[in-house]
Amino acid sequence: MKKKLLVGLTIIMFFFKNASAGNYEKVFYDFKIESITGEIIDLNQYKNKVILIVNTASYCGFTKQYAELQELWNKYKSKGLIVLGVPSNSFNQEKDDNKDIKKFCEVNFNINFPLSSITDVKGENVHEIFKWAADNHGKSAIPKWNFYKILINKEGKVEDTYSSFTKPMSNKIIKKIESIL
Repeated sequence: MKKKLLVGLTIIMFFFKNASAGNYEKVFYDFKIESITGEIIDLNQYKNKVILIVNTASYCGFTKQYAELQELWNKYKSKGLIVLGVPSNSFNQEKDDNKDIKKFCEVNFNINFPLSSITDVKGENVHEIFKWAADNHGKSAIPKWNFYKILINKEGKVEDTYSSFTKPMSNKIIKKIESIL
């Protein structure tokens, strides 16, 4: 009986293992990514800030979340939040040209938070930031679809992840951001 209980507890502990307890040889601020206009964004400039990194796409059913991402940015940027949009065609729903994406975002959603160039968020050519997130936080940090959200804390580590269905202005995201700002 004790052996079965021990095996059962071990299995339960495995499923509830804290995936964020990665080795973190690097932190988020150690990386760089190309901006939508071609300059290099040195993420070290965001050190000690909270980052919400979101893979975006122009032709996705979740594209309307751009409006809430901008609202979130407007509300919390003065308190230390950075919203970083990462246009990606990993799910075959993004434009082919950075200039077209930038124009689309500005015209349709008045976006002024930082955007990267078109970037792979999964697969063979995944950007090192997304590989790092998966290596340190586990499978929950791998985008399952467009508008997947990864929240980075002030220490440069993955704090939490949110599905595409979780809206940027949801209580779940707002409460977490406010608790770590």
